[in-house]
Amino acid sequence: MKRYFAAKVEDVKANGRAIVVVKGMEVGIFHVGGQFYAWRNVCPHAAAPVCEGPVCGTRLPSRVYEYEYGKDREIVRCPWHGWEFDLRDGRHLADSGAKLRGFPVEVDGSDLFLLLQ
Repeated sequence: MKRYFAAKVEDVKANGRAIVVVKGMEVGIFHVGGQFYAWRNVCPHAAAPVCEGPVCGTRLPSRVYEYEYGKDREIVRCPWHGWEFDLRDGRHLADSGAKLRGFPVEVDGSDLFLLLQ
């Protein structure tokens, strides 16, 4: 794998995310819980720019008539149809077969690199 410069650490931390172009491909880099995660900016449902959606939390499984909110700042919601994806593993919250395409992120000093083939 080759590493490609993607963004400055502080730029991603300051905004919680950065959408960059690496090798002609749009990628969203997110800072979640002290870690960096990179996801291709394409929703598997309808090819929407998923990384541009709101970063939020979601309702967790709970008992009838109870509404428990959680995973705050760990979910990205697709701006077109509202599909929710966990930013830590890219998985869709309801459809176990849907997942964002991710890339390893390497931190080198104040720079972030994507590891791509």
